[in-house]
Amino acid sequence: MSDIEIRDDRPAGRLEALGSGGGEVVGHIQYFVLESPARALVPVHTIVEPAHEGQGIAGSLARELYTIAAREGLTVAPLCPYVVKWAERHPDEAPAADPELLRAARAWLAAHPEGF
Repeated sequence: MSDIEIRDDRPAGRLEALGSGGGEVVGHIQYFVLESPARALVPVHTIVEPAHEGQGIAGSLARELYTIAAREGLTVAPLCPYVVKWAERHPDEAPAADPELLRAARAWLAAHPEGF
């Protein structure tokens, strides 16, 4: 994997991968914070710039999202297809979300589609 830095821009709902030198955003996970029925990070999209694909950036972003959630005592309720697949391949790092939480996340997204 290339040398990247990951930063959480919580107000913008973006977990960003910065290329070497820390300037250019080479990938990101767009997410929101669900408040009810429990607080959770809900990733919606994972995007890696074409010139940086195949370098493990998306996986690093997914891993960091779960690390942040664990550190903050939150659950991850993935709606992003990439994060869902990543979690299935890494069950030791990515605990499964409760189905009720996933339903609530889908309902929230349907009611607030702007920006996603």
